[in-house]
Amino acid sequence: MKLHEALNIDLNEINREIKNLVTHDKDVPKKSQLAQSILELTGSGGKRLRPLMVIVGSRFGLRPEGRRTLQLSAAAEFIHVASLIHDDIIDNAELRRGEPALHIKTGILSAVHIGNYMSARIIELLSKYTGDKDRYVHDLSSVATAQLCLGEYQQLEHAFDYNLTLEQYLEKSRNKTALLMATCLRVGALSAESSAETAQLLYDFGEALGMSFQIQDDILDFTQSADVLGKPAGSDLRHGQVTLPVLFALQDAELAPAIRRIGPGSSPADIEQVLELVKGSDALARSEAVSQDYLARAAAIVEQLSSFPAHDDLKTLLQYFAGRDR
Repeated sequence: MKLHEALNIDLNEINREIKNLVTHDKDVPKKSQLAQSILELTGSGGKRLRPLMVIVGSRFGLRPEGRRTLQLSAAAEFIHVASLIHDDIIDNAELRRGEPALHIKTGILSAVHIGNYMSARIIELLSKYTGDKDRYVHDLSSVATAQLCLGEYQQLEHAFDYNLTLEQYLEKSRNKTALLMATCLRVGALSAESSAETAQLLYDFGEALGMSFQIQDDILDFTQSADVLGKPAGSDLRHGQVTLPVLFALQDAELAPAIRRIGPGSSPADIEQVLELVKGSDALARSEAVSQDYLARAAAIVEQLSSFPAHDDLKTLLQYFAGRDR
């Protein structure tokens, strides 16, 4: 069973709202490269994790899910997709979900413009919520304009930086991945008039899940095939991303010299050798242990929300994240 089915969420409703963000913008011609590229991107797959989290969050409020919650779920996906566009440009990645990345299709300048438009469109959409009780919706736009950009910059700044600290890695992962997931749950809850305390617990749950999610991504880059990943295996290492498995492998005095020799000009053979060295060490198991620790933190929060019927949805999310294989 797919995640949205397990959560009893109609994905078609979310997809319609995502499409409306483009087609209802009177300033964007429907046949333009901008509109067509966004519709193709948002329709190219993906599990809609972040929109699903908005809707799950709304089930902890006093009133039923409405149009506002659906709009916020669509906004969350827009923010995520915009970040992927910029991410692929920064990483010089050629594939996304097994297809050519947007900047490969359109050129870098057009791709940057499309990503910027998507972020700006969300700010425009959320700007209509001006009342004090609606201020929580701007958390989404602040994540889009600040934290995600900061995470991307931190990734760029520390390319091939083998002196990266664990704290710096965790901060980058939080900015790049975890905070948006956390914000989705919190915003969804507040859109349905949940208490501030419940919304904060959901935020903490989402942040823990997001950290585990990013660490699992780092591990899968070493363990999965290109067909499963939708991009070449070992892409993080090839693009200079110092992930948690690499940080742990660098603590091995025998492995560190070979890892530190990897740079922008390294040959595929050298990179493949380091990939095998990391896979043969205890770095992946240690990374998995950190991921499991975040999942345990999330599970503890679920118990704190056990008085809500929707806490079963949090268990479903937890099971999904714990069993990810891609």
